[in-house]
Amino acid sequence: MGEVDPAFFQAPEHRPLPENIEAEGIPLIDLQQVILQEPEPRALEEIVSQIGDACKQWGFFQIINHGIPIDLRDGIESYSRKFYSLPKEERKKVSRDEEKPLGYYDTEHTKNVRDWKEVFDFATPEPMILPNSPDPHEGNLKESFNQWLESLPGMKETCTEYAKEMEKLAFKLLEFIALSLGLEGDRFKEFFKDHTSFIRLNHYPPCPIPDLALGVGRHKDAGVLTILAQDDVGGLQVKRKTDGQWILVKPVPDSYIINVGDTIQVWSNDRYESVEHRVKVNSERERFSIPYFFNAGYDTMVKPLEELVDEENPPNYNAFSWGKFFAARKRSNYKKLAEENVQIYHFKTG
Repeated sequence: MGEVDPAFFQAPEHRPLPENIEAEGIPLIDLQQVILQEPEPRALEEIVSQIGDACKQWGFFQIINHGIPIDLRDGIESYSRKFYSLPKEERKKVSRDEEKPLGYYDTEHTKNVRDWKEVFDFATPEPMILPNSPDPHEGNLKESFNQWLESLPGMKETCTEYAKEMEKLAFKLLEFIALSLGLEGDRFKEFFKDHTSFIRLNHYPPCPIPDLALGVGRHKDAGVLTILAQDDVGGLQVKRKTDGQWILVKPVPDSYIINVGDTIQVWSNDRYESVEHRVKVNSERERFSIPYFFNAGYDTMVKPLEELVDEENPPNYNAFSWGKFFAARKRSNYKKLAEENVQIYHFKTG
């Protein structure tokens, strides 16, 4: 116990309970009729309705028959395991920092508490273009490039191919979400020029203090959508909107877990809410997961869509720059901040 850095300790009110409440009700949506073939109008209408209900009630849903080739998913999962089986000195050859924000990192913080995990990030598309600073008065842009280990030949190609499939799936899901809001299916496309999406290879080692630490502390995702592949160990917990209980999302083989991010909450003017989630750690087994963070282009101004506001439903948010917002959020990955990191409620109207 004395060997564990107290930086990992969650405040008492945020520590995980030893028992798990397993999710009942998080929708499992079968996309076979709308992804793997040309959809019939009735089938499309049914899927759009299911996704809209899931976004409204949970902010999360799971999908099967999603069209991602199983051998490609197995391939990236295999490279993730190979990467984390290498000596730490080897992994650190591709370390990320504030200057080079893509690569390996093992001291990430969420809500100013250190996470029990290590990560490897790569941008898709590359380079990732972001403002050099969150300062609204500075206009310089910065390009960030991926880093790959020479000792893992083939990893770059597999990860790049997987990323292309993730992007296709993300745009398809976004089309369904747009339709569920009564919008044209391609309504969101304009916001994705030079988009700032990235994939993360997460590794959660066995933890000797699972009652005190979390793999990732409670948080909401800032971007548009997150598409998560998790292994059979599990650990993802979602905060249920109806009662605030932390609910464990049980792994379903060959499924993906989808959650809407803060950006969709703003675009939809709070019709769909980004929901808090966190990751419990396991005292005996390591866990791997691979989220794809689907984010808007750096120069996108995020605000409620005009089709979703009127006199009775005025805008709940002022417009803000996604690039500046994202740049500010990334600062807290590297160090504790004196004040809370930027959140969408800072842009609330009234």
